[in-house]
Amino acid sequence: MRKTILMAALLGAAPALFALPTLAETVKGLRTVDEFDGIADETERSVALFTEMMAVIEHPRCLNCHPVGDSPRQGMDMHPHEPPVARGDADFGAPGMRCNTCHGEENFAFTTGEGSIPGHSPWQLAPIEMGWVGKSAAEICAQLKDPERNGGRSMEDLHEHNATDGLVGWGWGPGKGREPAPGTQEIFGQLTKAWIETGSACPEG
Repeated sequence: MRKTILMAALLGAAPALFALPTLAETVKGLRTVDEFDGIADETERSVALFTEMMAVIEHPRCLNCHPVGDSPRQGMDMHPHEPPVARGDADFGAPGMRCNTCHGEENFAFTTGEGSIPGHSPWQLAPIEMGWVGKSAAEICAQLKDPERNGGRSMEDLHEHNATDGLVGWGWGPGKGREPAPGTQEIFGQLTKAWIETGSACPEG
């Protein structure tokens, strides 16, 4: 009798003990591609995937380097860069004040242990035609699909850029005292790929 009760208890607990993990998982505030599988309509799924990409695109870690003007922004409040700097030729800063005057090949921690100077090689502004600040998701989506406004990239190039580019990746490793972009670059790349494969549809408005 005891043996029967014990076996029943074990079998009853089995589903909870041995349930397979779900593949869909939100990681650091960014939903993974699998979480959109329930959207049957491909265009709707594509729009939803891009909307999720916007969680990264509109984060200050990205927007600060994608201004619509000639000066970068700083911080979560996106205040003007200090010291004042200008875009200059090829988006690397004005003569005598190039981006690499202060920004090295990697983050440089302050000796106080609090904060750092951002770093990556190269360190530069996004081209002005790739400015995002103040634009809607629909406007940014159309921009990303236009080779004249996305750095001359094909959609395959755009996926590779989002998934592997080191300067894009800095957004997830911005140094002590800075909030990273949501998720990971790997997930952002996967979302980009899935968005393209479902027709790269854009939100309305």
